Amino acid sequence: MNDELRLQLLRILAERPDLSQRELAHELGLSLGKTNYCLRALIARGWVKVNNFRSSGNKRAYAYVLTPSGIQAKFSAASRFLQQRQNEYLRLEREIEQLRGELAQAQSANAAPMQTTQS
Repeated sequence: MNDELRLQLLRILAERPDLSQRELAHELGLSLGKTNYCLRALIARGWVKVNNFRSSGNKRAYAYVLTPSGIQAKFSAASRFLQQRQNEYLRLEREIEQLRGELAQAQSANAAPMQTTQS
């Protein structure tokens, strides 16, 4: 699971721990199986704890609660993701400036008066 998906999943669970796996899958744009796999990975790492709503009429209702280490993992993933996006932004800025320079050169070359030979 990459940092972007991990961060997205941890953010959603922090905001809405009572989402079903099906709702979570829909939010993430993933299959239910992939969502289940990702949740199990977070649970195995101790970042998410599963609470069953015993008082709920729906005995299959769960809450996915971030643990203190899950909150730290969310912070770390956000930090890494931000750094990655900033690096990508800087790379794109350099590429844009290079393309602008190339276009300016091409335009000035095309704007130069063409010499024609007269017979």
